[in-house]
Amino acid sequence: MRDAGQGMRRLAEIMRRLRAPEGGCPWDLEQDFHTIAPYTIEEAYEVADAIARRDWAALKGELGDLLFQSVYHAQMAEEAGHFDLAEVIEAISEKMIARHPHVFGDGEMRSAAGQTEAWEAQKAAERAARAQGGVLDDVPLALPGLTRAVKLQKRAARVGFDWPDAAQVVDKIAEEAGELVAARDQLGPAEVAEEYGDLLFVMANLARHLGVDPEAALRGANEKFARRFRAIEAALGAQGRRPEDSSLEEMDGLWDAAKRAEKGG
Repeated sequence: MRDAGQGMRRLAEIMRRLRAPEGGCPWDLEQDFHTIAPYTIEEAYEVADAIARRDWAALKGELGDLLFQSVYHAQMAEEAGHFDLAEVIEAISEKMIARHPHVFGDGEMRSAAGQTEAWEAQKAAERAARAQGGVLDDVPLALPGLTRAVKLQKRAARVGFDWPDAAQVVDKIAEEAGELVAARDQLGPAEVAEEYGDLLFVMANLARHLGVDPEAALRGANEKFARRFRAIEAALGAQGRRPEDSSLEEMDGLWDAAKRAEKGG
């Protein structure tokens, strides 16, 4: 096995060279935390995409890209006098040890569910130590909307602000859908957008109650749509035609055929 520590030192040195005022890369020298943050988010999604495709060779490269993002931010933080890469590594190491007393200390071994509860309690203590007293204070703003909705709801649920079961959430979905239709018919674009957001928020809440990851569910629906639409294109292409050369009814029929084929019908 290769020496990961040596590899990290080499990567950190590459980053320092890229940001060196003399002889560094002009593009890298122009960047700051705000300009690099979108790349960090993008790399995290590319890691998830490689996992979804079970492309392990690609995953190795994507994990490297994501690791480089951490090194990039740490280098800029060191330049600004905030902290350095060694402190980042030390902080996450200490955090993992503190959150797993059943592994690194004399804490009691827990089930996965019990460990999740203990993990959340530990994070709450850490937030309190940072003087973040509000239940929702440190839910990141930059999270994808559905993911952030679920996290906000989970936080509120821990203090009792939640529907007791999924049936009541379904009722709320019907209510919000009615309000969206009324806004469409009677109000302006701003109100329509607000009501649509409310409906999405409650849909995320239903996902939470059902134990479904809404982002993963939507990604799956996206892929299913793309797969079936490509089947439409392929069927039309075999006839020397394109979607724009066909009718909606014809494409609907080809969609249903693709759906039946997927289900083995």
